[in-house]
Amino acid sequence: MTTTSTDPGADATGHRARLRRRLAEGGPDALLDHELIEYLLALAIPRRDTKPMARALLAEFGGLGPLLSADPESLARAGLSEGVVAALKIAEASALRLLRSKVQDRPILSDWQALADYLRADMAHRAVERVRVLHLNSKNILIRDELVSEGSVDQAAVYVREIIRRALELGSAALIIVHNHPTWAF
Repeated sequence: MTTTSTDPGADATGHRARLRRRLAEGGPDALLDHELIEYLLALAIPRRDTKPMARALLAEFGGLGPLLSADPESLARAGLSEGVVAALKIAEASALRLLRSKVQDRPILSDWQALADYLRADMAHRAVERVRVLHLNSKNILIRDELVSEGSVDQAAVYVREIIRRALELGSAALIIVHNHPTWAF
């Protein structure tokens, strides 16, 4: 009888294949948050069991949104390599572009839910206040989405004169000004 010891990292390939199959067959809701992060980490850190790291990161940052929205410096302080930080930031950028595509080239005021989803994804999990200005044309189609201020946990400076100057430069017919209120759970 021959016995072989299996390396847990090598054994993970079957687990990863099951995750990949569940995602392909079941769509975006087929995987739990920790499984999404686990699989993403596995792409950046091959041949390593990434489940414990995924669970720890979600616990440390407070969930999927806060983890993906975290600034690179915070992720690096959590002990993540440059490659892992880049993988998380790519996932965030992809999600934001997908949501932004739902509000581009169509009247914003006709789909408030798509606009709210896009803004929530970008701003809800930030640790600091952000102020954005959405410039619209006369048909309420987005001309430009600009981050005009990023402040501290409880304030962000806004200069109305600069917002108006920029609106005139772009020929904006309407503006939507939004900001977030960061919350800290201690």
